[in-house]
Amino acid sequence: MDPPGLARGQFLLSESQLKRELQGPNAVLVWDGLPAHKSREMKAYLAPQRDWLVVERLPGYAPDLNPVETLWGNIKGQELANRCAPDLGEVHQAVKRGMARVRRSRRLPFSFLKHAGLSF
Repeated sequence: MDPPGLARGQFLLSESQLKRELQGPNAVLVWDGLPAHKSREMKAYLAPQRDWLVVERLPGYAPDLNPVETLWGNIKGQELANRCAPDLGEVHQAVKRGMARVRRSRRLPFSFLKHAGLSF
């Protein structure tokens, strides 16, 4: 079954990347209140993943509770600040550099979780 709202390759790539990066049996997926995330089709797709994937849903509009919002804010304030890119390729490369910078930090990713009131 293809995941609703996403190209099949996008979600499956994310799934395989998560499993490889975590090198462990479990992962937690934190989702916002987008209606597609709560659809019957998505629930049916995620049901067989429950042995390794836990889904935690945020309220409908809660950017302060979503650590990804802080991540994007950080990248927009650094790599994308004052950028007038001639094409999406340059934006994509800047975002990749920002994500790599965050991954190299030992503290920054955890600060996004802490800002959202989450602990690890």
